[in-house]
Amino acid sequence: MALFGLVGGCARPVEVAVERYVALGDSYSSGVGAGPYDKSSGRCARSGNAYPQLWARSRQVGSFAFVACAGATTGSVSAGQLGALNAATTLVTITVGGNDAGFGRVMKACVLESTAACVKEAGAAEIFMETVLPKRLDGLYGEISARAPGARVVVLGYPHLYMNVDYCPGVSTTRRNALNKASDTLATVVGAAAVRSGFVFSDVRDEFDGHELCSGDGWLNGTTVPLGDSFHPTARGHQLGYLPAMRSALGTRNADQR
Repeated sequence: MALFGLVGGCARPVEVAVERYVALGDSYSSGVGAGPYDKSSGRCARSGNAYPQLWARSRQVGSFAFVACAGATTGSVSAGQLGALNAATTLVTITVGGNDAGFGRVMKACVLESTAACVKEAGAAEIFMETVLPKRLDGLYGEISARAPGARVVVLGYPHLYMNVDYCPGVSTTRRNALNKASDTLATVVGAAAVRSGFVFSDVRDEFDGHELCSGDGWLNGTTVPLGDSFHPTARGHQLGYLPAMRSALGTRNADQR
């Protein structure tokens, strides 16, 4: 693509870089909970309301590969998504790590089982995050760098699920605190790995602050039908939480904040 401007009285082409964007990651990038889903994406549940889609539409990118998939782990991203990257890729985004640490198992314990079970599973997840996950993230991020050496890479985090309030129907303070503490540990581990790899980490907890479950203005789904949408960002969560976080990380003006 070329734009033309007057330089010394003569029209000369000015080359404008074409953005070639690849969106990797798990359900928080594919848009689970934001619906509706592209039927062709199958179990990956890719939504037109997901922040990668919103970014691509707003930027009129030269190319866009949306390969994020519900349930993805560091291993499945490595095995099934990195083929979308190449030396021409200029931008990569990713959310990953929550499923490695057993997000679904922790949520099941905290919603359906006892408080003791919730605290136990959340604690076990934190131990995994601190001892096993860093090496997995380092390996995956290294592969991304090798396949797309010239790309800007933005690693986005995960929000707190619950607001710190005195009362939240159906979920005790102890359970909420356990879940949010695990979220804090995950943010620390993922952010540190991103920095080690020379990537940009965008911590979305601040964007979602005041919009967690029990806030009265939540950007996250509670327990839903279908069950798989539960505890994932809504369409507003992507538009007003994740997309601004991505824009901020890349130093672009946030035109979507309402």
